[in-house]
Amino acid sequence: MKHICARAAAAPCLWRLRTGARRSLSAYGRRIIVRFRSSGMTLDNINWAVVDRIIWVDHAGEYGANRIYAGQMAVLGRTSIGPVIQKMWDQEKDHLKKFSELMVTFRVRPTVLMPFWNVLGFALGAGTALLGKEGAMACTVVVEESIAHHYNNQIRKLMEEDPEKHEELLQVIKKFRDEELEHHDTGLEHDAELAPAYAVLKSVIQAGCKVAIYLSERL
Repeated sequence: MKHICARAAAAPCLWRLRTGARRSLSAYGRRIIVRFRSSGMTLDNINWAVVDRIIWVDHAGEYGANRIYAGQMAVLGRTSIGPVIQKMWDQEKDHLKKFSELMVTFRVRPTVLMPFWNVLGFALGAGTALLGKEGAMACTVVVEESIAHHYNNQIRKLMEEDPEKHEELLQVIKKFRDEELEHHDTGLEHDAELAPAYAVLKSVIQAGCKVAIYLSERL
C-alpha cells in the first residue's frame, strides 16, 4: 500500500516533467533563484526549452572537460607541465560546479551519456598525454576551441531571444567562454602544434567533440 501511495504522489511530478508543464523548484533551487531575479531571469519570463538545453549540454561538456584534465594529470601530473594543467583543471571544476547548481535550480536532468563521457573523457586526456606534453596541449587546444565555438553559438541564441531576460546566464557563459579561450591559448604557448600528427589529431578530436555535443543535446 505504501508503494502504491508513493507512486501516486510522484505521478504529478513525472507528468509535469514529461509534458513540459511549469516546474516547481526545490528548496535549494528557490534559494539560488534569488540571484537571478536582479537580472530578470525568473521562471515566468525565460524560454524554458532554450535554457534547459543550454544547461543540459553545457553540464555534460564541462563534465567531459574535467575528465579530460583528470586523464592528463594522471599521466603528466608530476612533470613540469603538471601545474599548468592543474590550473586549467581548477577553472573547469568551477565551471562544472556552476552548471551543477543551475541543474538543481532549474530541475534539469543530466544526459544519460554521463557514464560514457566519464570513461571516454579520461581516456582521451590520458591517451593524448601519453604522446607527451605536446599531445596533451594539442588535445586542450582542440577541445577548448570546440567548447568556445559552442558557447558563442549559445550566446548568439540568447541574444536573439532576449538579452535582458537571460542576462545572468549570458554572463556565466561569456565568462566561461573567455576562460576556455585562455586555455586554448595556453595550449598553443606550450607547443601544442608540435604534437605528433597534429593536423590528424586535431581533425579526429574536433569530429569527436561535434558528435559528443550532438548526442548530449538529445539524450
